[in-house]
Amino acid sequence: MPSARTPRKSQRTFVVPMEVEQTVLDDLLAAYEDDPDALLEAALHDERDEPVGAVVVEDDALAGGYRPKLQFEPRTYQAEAIEAWLRHDARGVIILPTGAGKTVVALMALARLKLRTLIVVPTIELLYQWRDAVIERLGLPPKVVGVVGDGHKQWRPITVITYASAAMPNAPLEKIGLLICDEAHHLPSPSYATIATRSNAPYRLGLTATPDRQDGTTSELYNLLGPVVYRKAPADLSAEGHIAQYLEKRVFVSLTDDEALRYEALMGEWKWFLSSKRHMLAKGGDFFGELIRRSATDPQARRALQAHHQARMIALNAEAKLHEVERLLGEHHDDKVIVFSEYNALVDTISQRLALPAITYKTAAEERKAILDGFRDGSYSKLVTGRVLNEGVDVPDANVAIVVSGSSTTREYIQRLGRVIRPKATTALLYEVITRQTSEVRTARRRRPT
Repeated sequence: MPSARTPRKSQRTFVVPMEVEQTVLDDLLAAYEDDPDALLEAALHDERDEPVGAVVVEDDALAGGYRPKLQFEPRTYQAEAIEAWLRHDARGVIILPTGAGKTVVALMALARLKLRTLIVVPTIELLYQWRDAVIERLGLPPKVVGVVGDGHKQWRPITVITYASAAMPNAPLEKIGLLICDEAHHLPSPSYATIATRSNAPYRLGLTATPDRQDGTTSELYNLLGPVVYRKAPADLSAEGHIAQYLEKRVFVSLTDDEALRYEALMGEWKWFLSSKRHMLAKGGDFFGELIRRSATDPQARRALQAHHQARMIALNAEAKLHEVERLLGEHHDDKVIVFSEYNALVDTISQRLALPAITYKTAAEERKAILDGFRDGSYSKLVTGRVLNEGVDVPDANVAIVVSGSSTTREYIQRLGRVIRPKATTALLYEVITRQTSEVRTARRRRPT
């Protein structure tokens, strides 16, 4: 049986040539600020200190004689994906857009192999979503499926576990026949790569909407799980009628005179610092790392970084964006709309000004559930949120998304598009609200999938 290869040691370095361009630096800073793995690990830090307990080891086959059987008819492309994976010795990554049924593909793999399985997921909410899906859609009794995380240590023939728990040094990752990694783009991070290297699972499946990582370690994903064996873009599935037809529209707004003056002054301070310190920062080839290091002791470097951040905040939170969101919500009065913002401060502002229910990472679990249930049953038709609903949450279907601000990552863009393209008779809409004559224009251009 094939075994996992040891990945190359990855380093989070950003190499920039001496003739560095402003667009490159904007992207580097966006990558630093938009690191999803760092955010995820911070959100789950309490759980990382919790021992995961000992596994009850049986044989590799699914214990107790239980035989999972599909309780549904897969779509054509889902069947194609699993057949492609099996042709590659049941090792590899399947790339499907959010809302295209990646979970179904994993359940098909589990049903075909019928082996002891570990399913690794990024969030607590997904623990229970996956457990319920395995039980209900494979016709298995609850005692066969366990969860590890959120205070539970239920090691079973099929176990769903968070990345944070699986990465614990004492997590027993041996005696697994099939390793499934949901949102597999998280796996190459330094904290989580050991999940794959410590496991001896001969069969491996990675699921993601886009594998690309900002830290340059995308290739590590293929070393850990296997190559890309199947890929379908949103446009492909829409053309084939598997997901909704959709339109993408860009709406441009302008800064007020006061905002424009402050933006130009702050960007001027940032550009002057880069121009005057370029050779110093280029030492060692790690331009961005040197900038961060110097900001700890150099007041001038620290002020330059603060100026760039403040300028970015002006562009992302322009007053005209609030008026445009209000106009779009009026235009789509009868539609189910999700408004996405890069920063939670703007989520709160939109929520207060327009009287919309809001969900951020600070929203209590009970309140979040109540809001999502209300959105699902029609009590609410509008919702504003930040990054917290990008992935790892079962979000009720909507038909309009408004991205009032976002990062430069294609992954985030596809995740947000996925919230409105589940199969439906009507055409879905994704709006991007972009501030003219700011770095946000380049950011929006780069996040669009090619």
